[in-house]
Amino acid sequence: MRRTRSARIVATLGPSTTEEPAIRELFERGVDVFRLNFSHGTQHDHARRLETIRRLERESGRPIGILLDLQGPKLRLGTFEGGRAQLDAGARFRLDMDKAAGNARRAPLPHPEIFAALQDGTELLLDDGKLRLRVDSHGPDFAETTVLVGGPISDRKGVNVPSVLLPISPLTPKDRDDLAFGLSMGVDWVALSFVQRPEDIEEARAIIGSRAWIMAKLEKPAAIEHLDAIVALCDGIMVARGDLGVELPPEQVPELQRLIVRACRKRGKPVVVATQMLESMIASPVPTRAEVSDVATAVYDGVDAVMLSAESASGKYPFEAVAMMDRIIARVEADPSYRAGIDATHDAARSTTADAVCASLRQVASLLAPAATVTYTSSGFTSLRAARERPAVPILSLTPDIAAARRMAMVWGVHAVLVDDVHDVGEMIDCACRTARAEGFAKEGDDVVVVAGLPFGQSGTTNLLHVARIPR
Repeated sequence: MRRTRSARIVATLGPSTTEEPAIRELFERGVDVFRLNFSHGTQHDHARRLETIRRLERESGRPIGILLDLQGPKLRLGTFEGGRAQLDAGARFRLDMDKAAGNARRAPLPHPEIFAALQDGTELLLDDGKLRLRVDSHGPDFAETTVLVGGPISDRKGVNVPSVLLPISPLTPKDRDDLAFGLSMGVDWVALSFVQRPEDIEEARAIIGSRAWIMAKLEKPAAIEHLDAIVALCDGIMVARGDLGVELPPEQVPELQRLIVRACRKRGKPVVVATQMLESMIASPVPTRAEVSDVATAVYDGVDAVMLSAESASGKYPFEAVAMMDRIIARVEADPSYRAGIDATHDAARSTTADAVCASLRQVASLLAPAATVTYTSSGFTSLRAARERPAVPILSLTPDIAAARRMAMVWGVHAVLVDDVHDVGEMIDCACRTARAEGFAKEGDDVVVVAGLPFGQSGTTNLLHVARIPR
């Protein structure tokens, strides 16, 4: 099964799409990577979905990626008398560690790490930014605030502290348990929530090692201040626009989205744009024109993947949402201005052997118009470097490692195929030609451009480029 588009589709599984027929239809409609959102559902629920995906993978013969999305720290208020209260603009409001139910004058906030990081003048956002408080004074277990934007508030609503670096790990005890479970089940990607600093990636890497690739979710303004360092340390980035839009003025989010995408493309790291992409399709069979333009803009910018959240997890029209996203991507990529935009925003290669070879691949593909580029890779490194160049022809990624093949499902333009180990260049070229024909990328007499690293099996050694003709 071959996708004819380069950008990928990530879809979240949930109550609407938990059974095998639904997961199968999502895949057939165009899903490349399935997201298991551990903020909802039990480990047993996710295990059943994962087993279904792997069964579908075996039947289809196409590697499918699985993304484990960790919940991360959830900073929430406690409860209120009667379950709710009304905060009026201009009123004084106290937050403290007292567990007693709150009211219109105070509320429990059981997070000492927030109080430890506050400064006078810090603004706190409640309930996804609907209410706004200014800190007037504070101590290790309290904060006296003024309500800047009032409104109704109810039990356990979220608290955001946009301008402060919180002294908190992105991995809660629940996350560590979910992570151990997911790694034991063989997930391919781990989405790390609440990333603020490069050290957060290092903490996760110490646990995950090479068992999965790490995707940093950029949802905190503090992470943007360390963008280049975070991109360098992780394996991929998710632009979590929902949380960014809470902690920052919404008009800044498009600018930051483009900044993050450019930083990822420069380093050749997969980047996913997520949250509210086709939000209206949770309840409607058709999206708004603005949502279509939103998805299209991300594709024009050259993102690796676009993601559906509630649209596919709990919406009424999950299959229609995937089909719509598939059609939007295909339409954009057929537009001549898409290639012009990709070329105009392409960053120059760095002075490394791998970049030099893959930059040559891009030029050879442009001049010779081969049927496909073929990468032979054990770790995925060669395919990532090829994808960074955004060549004008498909990338057929051959690998003997099923884990690498599954991870490539997230990467722009890459069609991964599991093959046997090869032992010399001649065997590799023969394998490339046979597979290109078998997978429908090339026919007799077509050229393919083959890129690999010697010696075989050693990661990061991309150093060979060969133009081969499919024998008649």
